[in-house]
Amino acid sequence: MTATVDISAREAEVLALVGEHLSNAEIAARLFISVRTVESHVSSLLRKLSVPDRRALAQYAPAQHASAQPRADATKPEPVLPTPLTSFVGRARERAELAEMIRRDRQVTAVGPGGVGKTRLALTVAADVADEFADGVWFVDLVPISSPDVAVVAAAVGLALGLGEQPGTGMDESVPAALAERQALLVLDNCEHVRDGVAPFLEQLLASCPNVTVLATSRARLLVPFERAYAVPPMSLSGDGGSDAVALFMDRAAAGGWPPNHALREQVAEFCQGLDGMALAIELAAARWTTLGLDGLTDGLSDQLRMLAGGARSDDRHRSVRAALDWSHALLEPDDQVLLRRVSVFAKSFTTQSAAEVAATDRGSVAVGLARLAEQSLLVVLASPAGTRYRALETIRQYGREQLADSDETAEVRLRHLRWCLDDAGALETVGTDWRAQFDAVADDLRTALAWAGDRPELRTEAGALARILAELTFTRHLLGESQQRYEQAAALADSVDAAPLLRHAAAVAGCRMRGDDMYRLNRAAADAARRAGNDAAAAADLATAANSSYRFASKFVRVMPQEEVFALVAEAQEMAGTDPAACAAVALAEAGWALTEAFGAADGSSGAGVAATVARAERAVDLAHRTGDPLAESAALDTLAGALSWSGDPFAAAATVRRRVALLASVSNGPAASHELIDALAEATEAGLGVGDLPGARRWARQLADHPMLAEVGHRASSQLLVADALAGNVDQVLTRSALFLEAWQRAGRPTGSALGPAVAGVGMIHGLRDDSDARREWSDVHDRLGIPSDRAFGYRSVYESITLLHNGDPDSAADRLAIDPADVWQSVTWVWLHWYVALRAEAAVLSGSPDAGPRVAEAKDVVAGNPVAGAIVERAEALLVDDRERLYATAPTFDAAGCRYQAARTRVLAGGEHAAAGSTALADLGMSPMGPIRPV
Repeated sequence: MTATVDISAREAEVLALVGEHLSNAEIAARLFISVRTVESHVSSLLRKLSVPDRRALAQYAPAQHASAQPRADATKPEPVLPTPLTSFVGRARERAELAEMIRRDRQVTAVGPGGVGKTRLALTVAADVADEFADGVWFVDLVPISSPDVAVVAAAVGLALGLGEQPGTGMDESVPAALAERQALLVLDNCEHVRDGVAPFLEQLLASCPNVTVLATSRARLLVPFERAYAVPPMSLSGDGGSDAVALFMDRAAAGGWPPNHALREQVAEFCQGLDGMALAIELAAARWTTLGLDGLTDGLSDQLRMLAGGARSDDRHRSVRAALDWSHALLEPDDQVLLRRVSVFAKSFTTQSAAEVAATDRGSVAVGLARLAEQSLLVVLASPAGTRYRALETIRQYGREQLADSDETAEVRLRHLRWCLDDAGALETVGTDWRAQFDAVADDLRTALAWAGDRPELRTEAGALARILAELTFTRHLLGESQQRYEQAAALADSVDAAPLLRHAAAVAGCRMRGDDMYRLNRAAADAARRAGNDAAAAADLATAANSSYRFASKFVRVMPQEEVFALVAEAQEMAGTDPAACAAVALAEAGWALTEAFGAADGSSGAGVAATVARAERAVDLAHRTGDPLAESAALDTLAGALSWSGDPFAAAATVRRRVALLASVSNGPAASHELIDALAEATEAGLGVGDLPGARRWARQLADHPMLAEVGHRASSQLLVADALAGNVDQVLTRSALFLEAWQRAGRPTGSALGPAVAGVGMIHGLRDDSDARREWSDVHDRLGIPSDRAFGYRSVYESITLLHNGDPDSAADRLAIDPADVWQSVTWVWLHWYVALRAEAAVLSGSPDAGPRVAEAKDVVAGNPVAGAIVERAEALLVDDRERLYATAPTFDAAGCRYQAARTRVLAGGEHAAAGSTALADLGMSPMGPIRPV
């Protein structure tokens, strides 16, 4: 019966206590409300439940209590909200009003002064409405952010959502893309200091994500188009439900082990009124209840209020919080006051040893002082297996910094903090497996110290050193965007001699981020710095490297590089290189690269003397780079040589060159440039292996690429090459498992576009085609369409994948049509990876479709694919079909098995017919594929 009765939360509490047979006075004491209010609730319950007396009312208590328990919904994600360490008290009206606003308006800002309780109210309301947001609730703390930049705000939101940085796409694009189709609630806490970044970010987010709601907390409105402000009032001092301020004080004071006598409720109410009902002030006062009692609290508070009233430092928005903090501060011993203001420079948590160094006090005294501050709720104690850490709440930290400024100690304490950061960051460079957690614990302190020191000319050296260390650490932490920024910052703080190598590091990080334009810009900036330092040879190498990047990594560029601009760079580099070996090697590579680019762009793909000359240029670049002893320079030259060899029609020499490149990089220490080269080399080695039929080798390199720590946050990019290798091999289980992770990571990254992911996505679609799963195939086709790849760039792999599916389904005519274009006419689309696959499948489709050109196509294909075990076996199988030699056909099956191509081995057995067909059909079923379509007699 009670399930259909509208009973408020307070009435439910009263009903439960009636069921425990408590009197109205006892209920009032338990709930911290007046007896008259209890009587009112009991009367309401009697009326609503239509029962005659209190005894009958008590019978409903167990059922009502049970029905009040929340029921978990396993189909919805758990809200990602911090777990409160204390109970939430009161504010029933505010909770209801704010929840209703969230249901009605897409962006609500809880506005109020510091210490009024905005965060706790927002967290509680978010938990209240969590079930109404099917795709989740997330909390984003903006306190650690010091820059009011849209990208920084977006990065904080992306981190809370679990998004990784996607090379080529900023978080301000990835976050809206990831939430575009989700019904979610974001709680953005403490927006006031980064309002200029939050406002435009929310405009973009809400415009792009129609089902996303944002609840923000701020000391000032954000002034965005969708905003509805909710003024968070102080804790209520009276009302039908009793005083929330009193209830909060009584609850927190009781936690000290000495619950206040309820007879003092009126005096407590007066005390809370003196605090203006500010939640932080009440909690700080209640923490001292057991040592001062109400009389001591009242006396101390009165002194503080009089001291601040009308003072020069008075701030209306903070008057109540500052009164409480000043009162608490005045109760401290002088040494504890000094310690509090000095540890306020820490941005996050800190240890006793760290505090001793920054406060310039012996460790024993600091340990005792920190304990006293924690006891007075001025510091939070964080216990962990690594030891005890302390943290000040932001309001208290700000208060301490004001005290630091008033004592004229800011500069000296900040300087000690800077030096502590330099020492701590330097030690982090050599820590072991737990370095990541250690870095995260101090990262905000490093950033804060750098922000302070960076604007002080006298600290230019220290600031530059910290920027460099932070750049290195953030690179290892895979925070690539910040790493590039810090390298550039370190370069700006350094002299020209030191700036050039820092800018080269920044360029390499930009390459890891898929930011080709930044690579180009930073290499040119490095050249300028080297020229200013009087090192023309280094400047020449930097200019040549900038030119090289524009062709080696053209797919990473937004701007299409004008040829005349690049030629001018190469010419300038030639003039400045002199006889310096490194500069000459870089210039030679630039010349070879652009010769290759021009040749590859030729419409007819002509060979002959032009091809030989291009290969010769690339070989000379490799030789010069090898003489320098720089493996990274040699790797770059080998990359160009591999491209030239592939274009010349020698994929096996190209594959051998790429293997040489990977081996060369195996022993190179990690760093931005080395990581960039290795990732590129592993991807190139995978593709080269696929192009010559080395499927085991291709899978091995693709596995190394997927496991590279630099790609840990971009799972779709990391696993794309492995998906291609498994798709061509017919490893269905691996493709299905990995493709699900790929799709999730791609969506989480904001659905980035580009041609690099095309072969993987289309390969997954092919596997679903071989499984006769049309719905899944259509889904992956839609994903491919979203990548925005030009048809000529996708022609090679799509032709191969689609023809494999068509042949499997018994439609050789359509497969022949798909492969009808002569390879010479589409050589740019099928070279490198797809030429042998295209030619071999073209021959088999011609045979199975009964084409009169079948014989010449088989003969031509044999010459092209000679030496490729997989493509060669496909052509051998096609010729056996052409002459109807079933034994010769069946003999290709072991070749496919040895090459790691399970699907083609099973297909061979089915095509062989007779006793082999059943084994082939079973193998297809074991792979998870559908039966092959009817085989037309040749």
